[in-house]
Amino acid sequence: MNFRSLEEFWAFYMNQHSKPSTRRWHFVGTLVSIFFFLCSLLFNWWLLFLVPLAGYGCAWYSHFFVEGNVPATFGHPFWSLFCDFKMFALMLTGNMDREIKRLGKRPVLQGF
Repeated sequence: MNFRSLEEFWAFYMNQHSKPSTRRWHFVGTLVSIFFFLCSLLFNWWLLFLVPLAGYGCAWYSHFFVEGNVPATFGHPFWSLFCDFKMFALMLTGNMDREIKRLGKRPVLQGF
C-alpha cells in the first residue's frame, strides 16, 4: 500500500490496532524499550540490543496472536515507528479513546 501522508497512514495504522489489548501490548513494548534505552545510556551500552527486542517482540506478538494481522512495520518501518510513539503518547495522556472516535473507529470490545 502506498500512502500520500502520515495522516493517511495513521488511519491505516489505527485500523491495524483495533483491539485494546493490541494497543496495550504496544504500550508495554514501547515503555520497556524506553527503559532499556535509558539504562543503556546510564549503565551499559550493550543494553541497546534489548531495545528493539522488547519493543518489536511485544508488538509483533500482539499482531500475530491478538489482532491476527501482519505488523505494519514490515511494509512501512519508519512511519510505523513514528505512529507507535504517537499511539504511546496518546495512551499515556489518556487521549487514545478520543483519537479513535475522531477517526470514526469503533473500539473492539474484549476481555483483556
